[in-house]
Amino acid sequence: MPPETSLPTTLPTSLYRFFWDTDPIQINPSKNPMHIIHRLLDKGDINAARWVIQTFPKDLIIQTLKKEKDFSPWNGTFWSAYFGISQKEVACLEPSYRTWRQKLWPY
Repeated sequence: MPPETSLPTTLPTSLYRFFWDTDPIQINPSKNPMHIIHRLLDKGDINAARWVIQTFPKDLIIQTLKKEKDFSPWNGTFWSAYFGISQKEVACLEPSYRTWRQKLWPY
């Protein structure tokens, strides 16, 4: 992971709406970048995705896809194609996780 100093310490106000469960003013993306990347690539819009791609190193985004299991399968599939990584490497697309997720939310 890159040093914290190379990452932003605040979110643009246009992205606050994607952090409905916390006070977005208090969020420091450099403290937990994978959470920010995950939330914005999974729940955000095109502008949120652009901000992530322009702001965070590609390696960190790919690392997030490989470790964070809570991406939707649709988004995991899209981002694996976009970044050119195998779907087998994307955590949310692992067969065991997809089976478990289907039991919890069968829709």
